[in-house]
Amino acid sequence: MRLTEHLAIEGFAASIGSVGDAYDNALMETMIGLYKTECIRLGPFHAGPLKTLSDVEYATATWMEWWNNARLHSRLGYRPPTEAEAAHYAALSNSVPQSCPT
Repeated sequence: MRLTEHLAIEGFAASIGSVGDAYDNALMETMIGLYKTECIRLGPFHAGPLKTLSDVEYATATWMEWWNNARLHSRLGYRPPTEAEAAHYAALSNSVPQSCPT
């Protein structure tokens, strides 16, 4: 109730789905599942059990760096996101006409 009232006072429309709406949180739940499976459980992002908050932070930072920069993504032709992004902007800069001679 307080969130809804505060949003109304500030002039914002709440973006909260209906109760039991599986689609509202599906993307976030998928990401959390991937994070738990790939990062928190034993794997390549940490050598042993996570005992401290610093261990979790370091494993999370390592996983995020891999997720954003190194993972091979099928929708990007099995290229890392940074490589696909660089190619995208290179193609854009090559297709934009330079200033016309007068």
